[in-house]
Amino acid sequence: MTADPVDADLADFAREAGLVRPGETPIWTPLAGGVSSDIWRLDAGGRTVCVKRALAKLRVADDWRAPVDRNLYEWRWFVTVRAHFPESVPKPIALDEARGVFAMAFLAPADHPLWKARLLVGAADPAFAAQVGARIGQIHAATARDPVLAARFPTDALFHALRLDPYLLATARRRPEVAPAIEALVARTAATHLALVHGDVSPKNILVGPLGPVFLDAETAWYGDPAFDLAFCLNHLLLKALVAPGARDDLRASFHALAGAYLAQVSWEPADALEARAASLLPGLFLARVDGKSPVEYLTAESQKDQVRRTAIPLLLSPPARLGAVQAAWDATLDA
Repeated sequence: MTADPVDADLADFAREAGLVRPGETPIWTPLAGGVSSDIWRLDAGGRTVCVKRALAKLRVADDWRAPVDRNLYEWRWFVTVRAHFPESVPKPIALDEARGVFAMAFLAPADHPLWKARLLVGAADPAFAAQVGARIGQIHAATARDPVLAARFPTDALFHALRLDPYLLATARRRPEVAPAIEALVARTAATHLALVHGDVSPKNILVGPLGPVFLDAETAWYGDPAFDLAFCLNHLLLKALVAPGARDDLRASFHALAGAYLAQVSWEPADALEARAASLLPGLFLARVDGKSPVEYLTAESQKDQVRRTAIPLLLSPPARLGAVQAAWDATLDA
């Protein structure tokens, strides 16, 4: 840990935003920020904040680039959600749109453990999964069918660059046998604009807070299809069964608890219609985590990847209408 290891742009932002005051010596500590951003813990004058700046080229093996103005829309997602559910996001503190950087409250890991870390060691809690599902559904309900809010998130191209192309279309290019099915899912998803979508509702972006789940990393914020958030999160509860086989029963219960709690919040459209979109999209996202541009890092054995493919490909060719059918198909693969 050293003083001022950051570039002048970040140092100037911190000073101009009042995060570092005259005479103070800042301490910048890099945090694990995934593949898409530089994230720092900034300590100065006894205060601690988190500073985040989007990267133009993401840290993955494939060439994956995305506009850095996503930083602005992440900020707007936090501000919007905080107005309804202040306990569910870090407090936004300062934004510099020109520099593509913002500061937010730092949440200590001791009080806010990462949900992913718990799941990877087999600590799957269906009650917490239900809280996640309920809150995602409440965010969607609070923002649904709002043209003013939709205008604040003109991010169709950004969502395509960060989600639809690297996850789904990249998978279609590598799996021609299901390419038409995946392309149809992309077209339907892109054309659906119903609520404010986070776009990366993953256990790596959810903290287990004292008042419930806290959501991070809204870089892919989009006014679009809420079914995407539901399917994206459920996908991870399926995948974790390969690395925490002893927790299969709890992961299955968590899957159903999250889905049920979410669907109970759906008021902007028939819940069956949303579930059908999520259920048909889920196999595409499932396959994408082994054959897309952003494979999950914890599935390294080809045998594990083949289990995902054996489940996902038939479901893409014959789409289910219920989320439980996806879980049942995955259970059958694991049992075999």
